[in-house]
Amino acid sequence: MTNLEQIMQMGQQLQARMSKLQESLDKQTVTATSGGGMVTVTADGKGEVRKVQIDPACVDPRDVEMLEDLVLAAVNQAQARAKELYESEMRKATGGLPMQLPGLF
Repeated sequence: MTNLEQIMQMGQQLQARMSKLQESLDKQTVTATSGGGMVTVTADGKGEVRKVQIDPACVDPRDVEMLEDLVLAAVNQAQARAKELYESEMRKATGGLPMQLPGLF
């Protein structure tokens, strides 16, 4: 087998692994909380927010700003965890080669 054939074959294998990785990240979730668990955000492995839960005890119509801050903090934390998950899965899939899928992080 020539070097070019080997490179082509490796490229095809990597492409197949990347496709499986994308499917896997869609199915995996990460969760983050803020305010001592009063706001919980769940995101998929690509960082898209899938669910927001708010404890009714923290809903105070006189302090909407606090609730907004809690939601923002939980969303940011969930997206950071999703990015960590993505990077970990990418390292596994690429054997440590630095790569990035288009449209992700």
